[in-house]
Amino acid sequence: MKNFLSAIQFLTILPVGKLEEYGPRGIAPFFPIVGILLGVMVAAFDTAVSHFWPLSVVSLLDVVFLVVITGALHLDGLGDAADGLLGHRPVDRALAIMKDSRIGVMGLIVIICMLSIKWGGIMSLTDNRSLLLVVIPAYARGSMIFGTRFLRYGRPDNKGLGRPLFENRLKVSAFLGLLIPVGLSFFLGSSGIWLNLIFMALTAAILLYYHWRVECITGDMLGAMTEVMESMLFLLISVV
Repeated sequence: MKNFLSAIQFLTILPVGKLEEYGPRGIAPFFPIVGILLGVMVAAFDTAVSHFWPLSVVSLLDVVFLVVITGALHLDGLGDAADGLLGHRPVDRALAIMKDSRIGVMGLIVIICMLSIKWGGIMSLTDNRSLLLVVIPAYARGSMIFGTRFLRYGRPDNKGLGRPLFENRLKVSAFLGLLIPVGLSFFLGSSGIWLNLIFMALTAAILLYYHWRVECITGDMLGAMTEVMESMLFLLISVV
C-alpha cells in the first residue's frame, strides 16, 4: 500500500500524505494503476458535467481536469523535452536545455498542440466513452515503464526527478500493472485490439526516436512520452 500511495503522490497532486524515499521496483508497477485511478476520476467528472454542457465543452473540461489533478507534471516534461529535442542541437546541448526551467517557444507550441489533439480525441469518443477515459490514462502512464526499462538515464550528474527510477534495472514483474488496462480493453471488443496495437506501435516509435536522437532518456522525456501517448491514443482510437 505504501508503494501505491507513493506512486499516486509521484504522479499526481492527490493528497495521500508525505512522500517518503521510494525505489523504482516499488512504485513502477503501480503507474498503470494510478492511471486507472485518474481515468475513473476523469470518467466520473465527464459524466457529471455532461448534464450541463455540450460535448465539446465537456471534453475541454476533461482535459483541464486531468491537467489539474496531475499538477501538469507531464506537460512540464513535454515542454522541456520539446525545447531540447526538436532541432539539430548536439546531445549535450539538448540535455542541457531540458534542465532549464524556462519554457521556450517550441515547448509552448508543442504543449498547445498536444492539448488540442487530446481535446479533439476525447470529443470524438462516442462508443465506450467512459471505459476509454478510464483505460487510456493507464496505458499512457504504463508507457513510462518501458522507457525506464529499455533506455539508460541521460543525466551525467545523476540528478533529476526521475533519477530514482533508474537506480536499479527494472525486472519483468514491473510490467504486471499493465495487465489491468489490458484486461479492461477486452470489454472494448475490436477497439480493444486496436488500442493495444496502437499502444505497442507508439511505444516502440517513441523509444526508437529517443534512442536515435540522444541514446538515453530523462524524467522530462518520460513525461513527454506520457503526454504524447495519451493524446495520440485518444485521437487514434476514435477512428478505428
